Amino acid sequence: MNFKSFKETIEKAETIAIFSHVNPDGDTLGTMSALFQIIKNYFNKEAMMVTVGKIPDIYHFLPYIDKVKTPDKIDLTQVFDLAIAVDIAAKDRMNEALPLYENAKVKMNIDHHKTNNGYGDFTFIRADASCAGEVLFDIIEELKIKPDKDTAVSLYTAILTDTGCFRFENTKAVTLQKAARLIDYGANPALISRYCYESKPKAMVLLQANSLINAHFEMNNKVAYVCITNKDMEKFSAQNDHTEGIVEALRQINTTEISFVLKEIDENTTKCSLRSKTADVSKVASVFGGGGHTFAAGCTIRKPLKVACDKMLEEIKKIL
Repeated sequence: MNFKSFKETIEKAETIAIFSHVNPDGDTLGTMSALFQIIKNYFNKEAMMVTVGKIPDIYHFLPYIDKVKTPDKIDLTQVFDLAIAVDIAAKDRMNEALPLYENAKVKMNIDHHKTNNGYGDFTFIRADASCAGEVLFDIIEELKIKPDKDTAVSLYTAILTDTGCFRFENTKAVTLQKAARLIDYGANPALISRYCYESKPKAMVLLQANSLINAHFEMNNKVAYVCITNKDMEKFSAQNDHTEGIVEALRQINTTEISFVLKEIDENTTKCSLRSKTADVSKVASVFGGGGHTFAAGCTIRKPLKVACDKMLEEIKKIL
């Protein structure tokens, strides 16, 4: 990667926008927050942070996250000098914000998904990295940019959440070494873990409990899945981000090889999250225009919930 181009591109830009993916998680938000601070503190410039969808309550502790804007609050016809996508495997995951990215004079792409096709004028993509936050940390370390405490908090959050508290297959020795350096820079691991994993709203806990009780099992319990309807969401007054963690809980079952969660968006659209212990679920997600990693992927299926479930099971059976 040409780290020098990162510095030079930001230095040349007067107006900058940073984009997260739809339904933002800890990696895309942590990386965006960190990049915002680097641009502000090191380059002495302001940037606009843009996301589509509600920011989960558990991430409201992230520095400057209250400055994030949604597409309905932005003039999408404006032209930025530089647009930076973080943790976005495919451009369409910017949803309504995509025109703003496409209109920019120069486009940058910081990511870690192996399915990323390298869109943008300047790309910083490492499929071997644990998360986009780790990629950004590599960039600033190479450029001798020392993160302050708030930036360290944001980057540590990205690494912590995308490695599942350092439990997932993307956790390597170097991942832990980088996390340790961020702690040295001021990140408080106990406090950040408490924010991310021990501050769940009541509605989230009840929805997840109900989902697990009503889980389905196929192929001699090798496949575990949950279908969540809009009625389920209404019953517990749950938000979209309250489904996070269910697919991981299903994977924890000792017989499970592949787990997935289907969430009804509307009568013709279903969102799917996939996890695996051994099989490459990114291949399954790609059938429906999605992507991700070998053991963690996702997609949106333009079909009703029941039809989407049948099609998902068909594809999974092909790889098991």
